[in-house]
Amino acid sequence: MTTNGIAGLLEDAERLLPELVELRRRIHRTPELGLELPQTQATVLDAIDGLGFDVRTGETVSSVVADFAVAEGPVVLLRGDMDALPMPEDTGLEFASVVDGCMHACGHDAHTAMLIGAARLLHTRRADLPGTVRFMFQPGEEGYHGARFMIEEGVLDGDEPVDAAFALHVSPNLPSGTIWTRGGSLMASADVVEIKVTGKGGHASTPYLANDPMPIAAEIVQALQVMATRRINTFDPIVVTITKIRAGTTDNVIPETVDMLGTLRAVSEHSRSIAIDAIGQLVEGIAGAHGMRAELTVKKGYPVTINHDDSATFALQVASDLLGAEGAGRMPAPVMGAEDFSYVLQRTQGAMSFLGVCPPGEHPSRAHACHSNRMMLDEEAMSVGAAMYAAMAIEYLARSGTDTPTR
Repeated sequence: MTTNGIAGLLEDAERLLPELVELRRRIHRTPELGLELPQTQATVLDAIDGLGFDVRTGETVSSVVADFAVAEGPVVLLRGDMDALPMPEDTGLEFASVVDGCMHACGHDAHTAMLIGAARLLHTRRADLPGTVRFMFQPGEEGYHGARFMIEEGVLDGDEPVDAAFALHVSPNLPSGTIWTRGGSLMASADVVEIKVTGKGGHASTPYLANDPMPIAAEIVQALQVMATRRINTFDPIVVTITKIRAGTTDNVIPETVDMLGTLRAVSEHSRSIAIDAIGQLVEGIAGAHGMRAELTVKKGYPVTINHDDSATFALQVASDLLGAEGAGRMPAPVMGAEDFSYVLQRTQGAMSFLGVCPPGEHPSRAHACHSNRMMLDEEAMSVGAAMYAAMAIEYLARSGTDTPTR
């Protein structure tokens, strides 16, 4: 059962939509990378100015934390990330990026605009907030561990520590205006795998006088795929992909070394650990069998994003109440992308959900996905995102002490 606090929320969000679209397009046109987003930060600060929030900015990163403390009670956190990707844009949109080699290809421009929309919606419903809403505007999600920096600066702590945290992420590959999530593993871990195979260089005409590392590198690539299906539980899978192989200088020289680069993804810390050990055994064993050396370096990335079961059920119930039963769906399996909201969920209960933004006239299975140079989204779905953010805060605070799980 919903409270009266979310009645009419979607309609109010739809009235806000023109402002949110303008804001999203402004951010999209001037994307910024990494942990320092001064222009985006200034846009956020200007957009929430005058709402009476307790606002603080990051000391080591260009984050924004805004507390809307209406009454004593629980603290619910809503997170939106703000950074873009280092890639070209080929959408042809009139508001396409004017920054060479930089694009909002993962929808963080929409996340920021939707969270600002939620702030405005909640400001008009402050009578329905028996507690505090903390807005977390985060830089550096795209590989820079921005959430970890914000946690170190106390976004989850302070005099009023966070009781629960929720986030949304857009997906062009889901029906527009729908909400999807699941309890347990939602997104994968992501580690960088570097392998160096060292043999003996020589002339291409006399490979028997050298010790060619090239076929050994190829053997390792193939063996990694066998390892993924034979050493790892089918129902707790990993994905290991070698994406770059670099060696050699010309056609008639056998190189001494081959450098390989790739990624390892897992949906549990158990399979992640098994896979890292297995890769090490594999590369050393194959190289050693051919009289060569192989060095493995694993650079740990984001952990598995694990939704708390009760929080995911809560998010789906709110979405169903807000949008109707057809507007919410429970995902059958995790996705293999990674998210640094995982750090937040390691510290407090909560859940991340996906918002479908499939562009009009396109089919979700054919739409250009996040991280595509042609990724686009249905901007009308942003009203659903803003309303969903706000509804989760209203419902969580209203239900606190009853059927909403406590810390």
